Amino acid sequence: MTQKVLVTGGAGLVGSHVAEYYAKKGCRVTVLDNLMRSKLFGYNRKSVEYNWNYLKKYRNIIRVKGDVRDPRDVNRSLGSGVDIVIHAAGQPGVPSSLKNMKEDLSINAWGTLNVLECVQKRSSHAVFIYCSTNKVYGQNVDRFAVRELKTRYVWTRAKGVSETMALDECGHTPYGVSKCTGDFYTQEFADLYRMRTAVFRMSCIYGPRQFGFEDQGWVAWFMIAALKRRTITVYGDGKQVRDLLFVEDLITAYDRFVKSKKAHAVYNIGGGPHNTLSLQEFLGLLEKEFQYKIKVRFKSWRPSDQKVYISDITRIKKDLNWHPDTSVPEGLKRLLEWVKQERQLFQ
Repeated sequence: MTQKVLVTGGAGLVGSHVAEYYAKKGCRVTVLDNLMRSKLFGYNRKSVEYNWNYLKKYRNIIRVKGDVRDPRDVNRSLGSGVDIVIHAAGQPGVPSSLKNMKEDLSINAWGTLNVLECVQKRSSHAVFIYCSTNKVYGQNVDRFAVRELKTRYVWTRAKGVSETMALDECGHTPYGVSKCTGDFYTQEFADLYRMRTAVFRMSCIYGPRQFGFEDQGWVAWFMIAALKRRTITVYGDGKQVRDLLFVEDLITAYDRFVKSKKAHAVYNIGGGPHNTLSLQEFLGLLEKEFQYKIKVRFKSWRPSDQKVYISDITRIKKDLNWHPDTSVPEGLKRLLEWVKQERQLFQ
């Protein structure tokens, strides 16, 4: 029997890769997206439509233009029911959440609750996966002592952030708060209604078809800016470190949960301690690639910007027999190939 999959936010990086993954497996995939990403980030070349149009080539993908906050749009996308829901829709930018807290809350919190309610009423057997974020931990991460090196900060003792880290009594930014609300609602529906749900608290996800902006998606943004010889703004000193995870490895983890017997789970997911990069180090790699000195403008630190964030992926490795397959050099190479190939898309 052909599985049915609903992907919200299907025109974004994660959503479009999820849709393609399940389409290639022969599933019937429905993609729901309101195509507002370009508007959110002031990008006039309609970057979202690239992924939206890319998915046209799959006959088993149905595209629905609609909003996760509207029950009619969600129910239309669910049809008579689905087997898997990947909720990747969201307002993804920290600066955007500061500028318009109500819209950020509406999309990330109410939108998630609305999708959960619709799925529970129409397709309660479906596996529900929520794309959360490391920002739910907020400034608690800064309780780890750090040491400053030439190109990066390092933790003096900690190796990674585990799922047991506290979520409260610290600053988060409105984005962290709204995503945390969706995170908790996803867990609550597992408890209240016995839905099969998983929360994936994601670190830095990157890969082809990522339209990076200064506000969000820094790996692609730096790469695009370097290609176009633009000045790059760095908030802070550029020594902040993140663990990077290639998007296809993320999708594999989603599918491992779907196929598992786990009733509910919360996972921190990223490249882990072996796949890290600081902003300064990445700028150095780009200068070697493009053979010129990139112009950098430094500005004040952004609110709640963690100096180091590295995921402890012990739990997901144990539960799902999963680990990152794509090294940072290989993943960056594949992203760069796509950026060069599609350079006309970037204004």
